[in-house]
Amino acid sequence: MKRSKIYPWIPLLFALTFVAGVAAAMLISPRKPAHAPNKLDSVIDLVTERYVDTLDIDSIIETAIPEILSSLDPHTVYIPASDLQAINEDLDGSFSGIGISFTIQEDTVTVIETIAGGPAERVGIVPGDRIIEIDGRDFTGKKITNDSVIHNLRGPKDSKVTLGIRRSNTPKTLTYDIVRGDIPVNSVVATYIIDDGVGYIKVDKFGRTTFDEFFQGIASLSLQGAKDFIIDLRGNGGGFMEIAIMMANEFLERGEMIVYTRGRDGRDETYIPADGHGTFKSAGVTVLIDEYSASASEIFAGAIQDNDRGWIIGRRSFGKGLIQQQFDLPDSSAIRLTIARYYTPSGRSIQKDYSDSESYNHDIISRYERGEVFSADSMIIDKSLAYTTSGGRTVYGGGGIIPDLFVPNDTTGITNYYIKVANAGLLQKFAFNYADTNREKLSKATDVSSLLKLLPPDYALIDEFVAYCVKNGIPAQWYYIKQSSELIVTQLKALIARDAIGMSAYYEIFNTIDKTVSTALSTILDSTPLIPYESPEAEE
Repeated sequence: MKRSKIYPWIPLLFALTFVAGVAAAMLISPRKPAHAPNKLDSVIDLVTERYVDTLDIDSIIETAIPEILSSLDPHTVYIPASDLQAINEDLDGSFSGIGISFTIQEDTVTVIETIAGGPAERVGIVPGDRIIEIDGRDFTGKKITNDSVIHNLRGPKDSKVTLGIRRSNTPKTLTYDIVRGDIPVNSVVATYIIDDGVGYIKVDKFGRTTFDEFFQGIASLSLQGAKDFIIDLRGNGGGFMEIAIMMANEFLERGEMIVYTRGRDGRDETYIPADGHGTFKSAGVTVLIDEYSASASEIFAGAIQDNDRGWIIGRRSFGKGLIQQQFDLPDSSAIRLTIARYYTPSGRSIQKDYSDSESYNHDIISRYERGEVFSADSMIIDKSLAYTTSGGRTVYGGGGIIPDLFVPNDTTGITNYYIKVANAGLLQKFAFNYADTNREKLSKATDVSSLLKLLPPDYALIDEFVAYCVKNGIPAQWYYIKQSSELIVTQLKALIARDAIGMSAYYEIFNTIDKTVSTALSTILDSTPLIPYESPEAEE
């Protein structure tokens, strides 16, 4: 199912962006009278002509630009030409490649998953294949990194790459010629029915294709009987603002405010209300956030919260209320310049203070150190920045979206033993090896339920895992293993399911012990009404 819709306020938003862009361009390259030379140009000319040693001026400029921009705000950044393509591809929703997910196991690139209908699948690449040669060159060893794999496998559309493949049931190296094609970058990574009438959807970024993916996912859940939806934005650092607006529009009545923006000196204010054409205006909605939910995630959560449309559950979000626009430079590098601030429907700016760059950059660490992620009482809330939702509830600005229901970071099962095996990557390595060794058996699974029936009992799985860890240098500590057993077993099952049948299966299994998800589910099933947020001690 795919839906095309033209929102009447989108052209207005683009117009604002264009006007702000022109202003920003003027800011970057201000006009000066002929008799007033640019000081920066003068310094560069002086150094070029008179400095004692020969210099690479381009290199100096590359170093200077980020330093200049860092004095503005934390989110105005310079993107070198070498990084720009990869950064754009991540949000554009596609890139040109062969269509695989991979991991590096024992210095060898191993295929985890092939994208359905992609170039790799079409020629016969299967999960578990080891890539040992690329274009006739050996491609194994400690020199192999994720970046080097991506650099070699991606390339112009319709270009060819030749892979040498080692497969477990074939003694000879297999050779495949693959023509690169457009590969989608999915931003909706999980969609499933979590309980009767309740759908779960995980969105990990706001890219160009996110709205289509989101709408198709939520429409599919609706056809399966979902009346309420849990939208998981934890760890979602944002992306395109207009995508968050389009998603929020699906749940709001005509005229309800989604967001408004304000540019330099209060100019260019733009108010963006819902157009009333949303498909899910009567559906229940619950949003999950945490300290890594930022920007577009906060726009969506703020619109739902300030219109009293649904619960916001989890922990205080990141606190980014600045809007950037990308300006491409002549050498294919770019600047992402802050052009405006956005405000939630109640009038909140949720941008946290960035006057002290060091404190800003270490804010998340500070939250852990003072215990905020474990206790709502440790949250620092500026009570002077109180605002009122459409239903009369009090909410606060000045540093992220504060959830209606706080759920602490869950440390159940986090023992010294678990930390050791997790830091060594042994959970992922064991799960992949298990899935690879048992791939023929696991391929019979059609869903999570049927896959779980193919796995050994919990005690046998953890015994096998502990023995694997011993072989990899981590001795058994059964006192701690018993405390961590539920976490370890659930995570192993989730990782095996991911490797066998896809990413959505990972969340379907791991969410069974996720306390934020269970809190959201019980809130929905108990029909708990929205209540005014009761803040802990707040700073005046």
